[in-house]
Amino acid sequence: QVQLVESGGGLVQPGGSLRLSCAASGFTLSITVMSWYRQAPGKERELVATITRSGGITNYADSVKGRFTISRDKNTVYLQMNSLEPEDTAVYYCNGKGLAFVAWGQGTQVTVSS
Repeated sequence: QVQLVESGGGLVQPGGSLRLSCAASGFTLSITVMSWYRQAPGKERELVATITRSGGITNYADSVKGRFTISRDKNTVYLQMNSLEPEDTAVYYCNGKGLAFVAWGQGTQVTVSS
């Protein structure tokens, strides 16, 4: 099994920055792709960014390109969020996929408000 624990959420003013972390434990060698998703109140969960195990390939939602950066270091994945906007307010979830499983973290709240 794989366990994912997010941290780093909080309240930030528009234009500010936050860095989210996702620590993976368990059978981490089985993870092939890790991603960040978010879900705003009343909306469906959406994919924000993805990174491959090697870290060589990343993809971003159009809404965050140029503002967010996903990276990984060993068993931790980060999401650096800059120039935050009120529309970025959501619960952010870490996701890990392998050949035969999908794992989710418990989520961390990000609120962008003045």
